Amino acid sequence: MEGPSILRNHPATSRIQHSVKSHLLALAVAGTLLAQDAIPPDFRDTVRIVMAPVTVTDRNGEIVSGLQPKDFRLFDNGKLQNVTEDLTSHPVSLVVVIQSNAVVEKILPQIQKIGSLLQAQVLGDEGEAAIITFDHRIQVLSDFTSDADKITVALKKLKPGSNSARLNDATIEGVRMLRRRPASRRRAILLISESRDGGSELRAREVLTEAEFAGVVMYSVNISHLLASLTASPPATRSVLDNRPPGAVHLPAGVVETPTTQSQQNVGNWVPVFKEIFLATKAIFVSNPLEVYTTYTGGREYNFKTQRELDRAVSNIGAEMHSQYLLTYTPNNQEEAGFHDIVVQVSRPGLTVRTRDGYYLAGTPEGAKK
Repeated sequence: MEGPSILRNHPATSRIQHSVKSHLLALAVAGTLLAQDAIPPDFRDTVRIVMAPVTVTDRNGEIVSGLQPKDFRLFDNGKLQNVTEDLTSHPVSLVVVIQSNAVVEKILPQIQKIGSLLQAQVLGDEGEAAIITFDHRIQVLSDFTSDADKITVALKKLKPGSNSARLNDATIEGVRMLRRRPASRRRAILLISESRDGGSELRAREVLTEAEFAGVVMYSVNISHLLASLTASPPATRSVLDNRPPGAVHLPAGVVETPTTQSQQNVGNWVPVFKEIFLATKAIFVSNPLEVYTTYTGGREYNFKTQRELDRAVSNIGAEMHSQYLLTYTPNNQEEAGFHDIVVQVSRPGLTVRTRDGYYLAGTPEGAKK
């Protein structure tokens, strides 16, 4: 009995025990941080501040600038919100996600030419871009850089690979890269790919969830139409949601049907689709992830068949990103769990508004008690 008693009372024993406890605590904290980084954020988390990127155009399709917060009315689930406009000029952090499998081999030379255009039209003086390519692999060809030459060199590395196209997995890698950039930067993804996924481990829900919490807006340049002209085998890209007239689309209570609201709803009612994606109530197959990602985040989908059309699409994306109104608000109805649809109106006649269709919110703990 003396041995254990001596060890317990030895002066070094407390120091050893303290050291062991410290190491165990450090390991536990490190393990927790690693787990948090590896696991996508749960979509059941609540959202306190919502950002709605808004693009306003006139009858000629020209972008309208100079509007003030008082010119906008934003409805969240039919409830008028108190919005503010972020007038700060935020530099752009852009991830370009490019499909580079065997299917698109003939198109890669055109994509390789857009490096200088990205720098001049999209990034601007303080912007930065990273390049990701994917087939059955996800490869980062360039981390974030403001050097146009490095972007061009990265694009030159595009090589055709296998027939797989892990679009979802590559997109979420881009979102995670952007999540590590400063919150003061405008975060965006440009997807240059077919309008379908082939072989991803992740579903659209995981991608939308991470994009939501990272504040990422997605744009896409759909190469499916170009592939169709090269292969004479048109892909099935038409959405079943596009055939509904504006009058058949649900509008929030208290919102009057106007040309503005019609323009926002002209792609059909996406709310049921988003609900199914987030709640996973059905084994829903997203036939066109590009359309879903751009609609949900407030971006836009483009098509191209020629180099000129590709260049124009990139230029238009840059012009839109640098002229958007960033409307932010704290929802006054956070107790309402589920999908919140967003409708934005402008006071001036003859203008068209485009913004994200909504976001998913679990509801606050206070609301759950009611």
